[in-house]
Amino acid sequence: MNDLEILSKVKKAMGISGDYQDDLLEIYITSVMDFMKNAGVSDSAMRDKRSVAVITRGVIDLWGYSSGKGKFSTLFIEMVGQLRMTRGKEEGETNESTVQ
Repeated sequence: MNDLEILSKVKKAMGISGDYQDDLLEIYITSVMDFMKNAGVSDSAMRDKRSVAVITRGVIDLWGYSSGKGKFSTLFIEMVGQLRMTRGKEEGETNESTVQ
């Protein structure tokens, strides 16, 4: 998915129509995707349609920032971890430790 497709799917998932909030949503989406990348999620996994729920969860967490929470939810963190592990499996990697 490209950036516009991600924005459209996040808006649909959040029940947002029109383009009034697009600039703010784009900032939040970029922040969420930066977090995911730094956590080890590949670009291809982030842009896969299955990641929309993860990105949306992160955006919703940031959307609530003004209420004083200012942090990602445990659910979002766990979803990112699962997406990161999925990437390794798809690329033929194992998650088993080589330390003995």
